[in-house]
Formats: sequence, C-alpha cells, structure tokens
Amino acid sequence: MELLDLNEQEANRRNSLKQIQELGINPYPAPEYPVNATTEEIKRGYNDEIHNFNDVVIAGRIMSRRIMGAASFIELQDSEGRIQVYIKRDEICPDEDKTLYNTVFKKLLDIGDIIGITGYAFITQTGQLSVHAKTLTVLSKSLRVLPIVKEKDGEVYDAFADPELRYRMRYVDLIVNPQVKETFVKRTTIINTMRNYFNEHGYLEVETPILQSIPGGASARPFVTHHNTLDIPLYLRIANELYLKRLIVGGFKGVYEFAKDFRNEGMDHTHNPEFTCMEIYVAYKDYNWMMRFVETMIERIAIATNGKTKFDVWGNEIEFKAPYRRLTMLDAIKEYAGVDISNMTEDELRATCKKLHVSIDDSFGYGKLVDALFGEYCEKKLIQPTFILDYPVEMSPLTKRHRTNPRLTERFELFVNGKELANAYSELNDPIDQYERFLDQAKLKAKGDDEAMYIDMDFVRALEYGMPPTSGMGMGIDRLTMFMTNSQTIQDVLFFPQMRPEKNNSQENNS
Repeated sequence: MELLDLNEQEANRRNSLKQIQELGINPYPAPEYPVNATTEEIKRGYNDEIHNFNDVVIAGRIMSRRIMGAASFIELQDSEGRIQVYIKRDEICPDEDKTLYNTVFKKLLDIGDIIGITGYAFITQTGQLSVHAKTLTVLSKSLRVLPIVKEKDGEVYDAFADPELRYRMRYVDLIVNPQVKETFVKRTTIINTMRNYFNEHGYLEVETPILQSIPGGASARPFVTHHNTLDIPLYLRIANELYLKRLIVGGFKGVYEFAKDFRNEGMDHTHNPEFTCMEIYVAYKDYNWMMRFVETMIERIAIATNGKTKFDVWGNEIEFKAPYRRLTMLDAIKEYAGVDISNMTEDELRATCKKLHVSIDDSFGYGKLVDALFGEYCEKKLIQPTFILDYPVEMSPLTKRHRTNPRLTERFELFVNGKELANAYSELNDPIDQYERFLDQAKLKAKGDDEAMYIDMDFVRALEYGMPPTSGMGMGIDRLTMFMTNSQTIQDVLFFPQMRPEKNNSQENNS
C-alpha cells in the first residue's frame, strides 16, 4: 500500500507507531505473554468477600477509554468478552519517569490496540467489577481505525452491519460484533456432536482425495484445473461418495468424512461454490435404518446447540425431535401438485409439466422432469423435518433399486424449511447395474446435461470385487448450521464466503 492511500487517522496511527518505537518500546514484542485469566473467568468467579483474582494477567483489545488526568478507565476485550480496567498513572509508572502513562497511554495508544495488563480484580465505588492495573504492556499497535459501535437508550448507532463489508472483512466483524462468534462456536458444536455420535457407533473418520481425475458421487458441474507434471486435467471434488464406498469394499464396517466439496454453479443465500459436507457409509444397513440414525442424530445436535428441540428457524417453529414424517416422492407430488404421475411415460410427464407451468427444457429426461415438478410444487411446502423417499431410478444413478418397485430407488432426502438437508441411499452394489446407470448418464451428458455423471470404471471395478449391502448419507454442514443458528444466509455461517474480488485489492494490483 502506498502511503498516499492513507487517510488522516491512519497516518496519525503510523506516526504514533513511529513515536512508540523512538521511545524504545517494541509495539510488536515476542509472542508469549503469560495470560492466566479471561474476562469471563473473572466475571464468573470473582468473590468480593475473599478478594480472589488478586494476581491476574489478561490481554486484549482497547475498545473504549476515559482519560481522567492521573487515572483512567478502559474497556478491554479478549476472546470471551469485555471487562473494565482501571489504570492509575503512579501504579503503572512507580518511578519518576511517567512516559508510559503520560505519552504512550494517553497520546499514542488508540482504540483497537492490543495490550497486556497485570493486576487484581476489585469492585469500583459504582459497583462495577474491574481490574486494577499494576503494569501495562503494548502487544500490538493497530494501524486501522475500528468501526465504533455505540449504544444509547437501547439504540445501536454506527453498527458494522453492511453484509458486503462484514463478509469481506470477517476479522473486523468478529471484533466489533462479538455475538457473531456464537454462530461459529455452535458450528463447531454441531461437528463435534456429529463426530462423537459416529465414533460411539464405532465408525472410522477418514480422508479422501480432493483433486480427482473423475469428478463423481453427485450430479454437478465441477471446477477443473491442470496438473503440469502429469499433464492431465484434474477436478476439485464435487462429492467424496465413490472413494468412501471403495473403503467399504475394502472391509471397513463404517467410514465417514467431513469434506470440503466444490461445485462450479450458482451462488445464492443457501449456496456457496465451496462448502462442507459430511458423508457416512455403513455396511449391512439400508435406508430405513439410516432414517432412524439421522433423525436421532439431528435431535441430539439440536439439544447440544440450543438446549431444546423446538425453536425458530426463518420465522417457523421447527420441531427437531424424532421421529420425522416419511412421504414418498410420488405421494408428495400427488399431495401438493394434485397429479398422479406414478404410471406416466416420459412424454406424458413432459406434457404434465408444461400444463402445470413447470420450467423444463428438451435435455430433461424422466428423472429431471420429476425433479422439476417436485421442486416447483413440493419443496417449499416441507417445513417440518420430512423424509422424502423412493426416487425414480433416473434421478439416482448410485442407488439400489427399490425392493418392490424396480422403477424406483431406495433413496431419501430430508427436507427442513423447504430446503434439502440430507441425501441418503441403500447403496447400489450391483456392478453391472451400476455400469448401465453410468452409460445412461453418459447419454444425458451427450444431450447437453453438463451436470450428468462421468463414467468411473475404477469404481465399477471396485464393485466387481464385491461391496456388502450398504447405506450411505450426505449432509450439508453449512445448511445444518444455518438451521441450528437461525442464520438467514450461508454467508453468515462461513468465516470467509466466496466473494467477487475488490477492484483495489485484485491479484493484478498485487503482482
């Protein structure tokens, strides 16, 4: 950055930095500082009768201050909260030299600077718990001005609330909107609860390739790159399904992975091109078992994150207590669209979609026509947790055919608040059927469906060695976090969502 780009306040901070250095003080000292308490530990544990916390070391960011001659108050914010600190000139400067207080603290430190304090906890005459400072150490000089959020009579002023800025500068968002941290703490709770649940059942957490020569396991448009040494195209994975099922072939009873997946598709308030998906595969189980497994897990997650199973999500009271409603896809279309498509041909179904004003195009086969009809008339009606099951074969190229109806598959999707949350199958383990399904996908790709699956002959070969009856399930962690935290957009549950580069911070300008 050119110094000419600095505004007046930023230039003043750089000048203060220079003066601090000229006084022989390192504004960015060695990283170790012996913190022994947090603001919340002091608030929870202080007892004025026994005067505990009489030798505390805390560190954090100056968020406000009141200079009052030889004594001052600051509000210090650490990773857990804020606490008032009382600073007396003669306490932190016991010798004749008062430079640390009169010059450094009063004139050269700013809101946003990170300092360390040693001292003791006490209650002020106004009844406020505070820390009486004995020493003050400069730990990091802030060169940018923080947005200052002000409150008066219950009203918030100058809030750092613009979504564009909040998502682009999450580091600032976390500083000035500390309540944002709670969303990400809950996200970790969700993942840990899920991981503990799987581990209790004896399933193994694994890792599978992110760079893949064939993008498989889902119908989606992949990101493509090039490996220079091998001189081949590689794809960022759209799913990890086919690799996890290879491990079931290899003899594991159950495997799971929290995976970063990538899909080169549209972006909206529930979709980001990079997202986190959990997939699990368990041998000798089917989709009926998996439904019970999933609803029990989500009930546990709801309690772990919110202390209850019923709470508001996007204006609807959602009950996450198991069991959840089961409804076949064809029955859902009959219930919400008012048509029975169970015996329709592809041409009849296409005519029905047009009659019902469902948006379709000529590349759509039977499966995509059903999906379009379901999406238009059913999805948004599925508010309470509902398992939609028994999808047409054409929609589910990796799924075992239904045991009583060969036109359908043993697949379910879990919908909440009109959005898909989980996708699960009784997995297809017939290698001949799997190969024929891949060929059908190739035909769809030839018709112009750029989301149709590629043929993965190594996966077919793995199935030829024999995969036991298996049930698998994938669940979007980002969307689950949105539900559990009542977040309106996926950007609210990602620390760093994908955004268009800033014009003044592009790669071209930095090269």
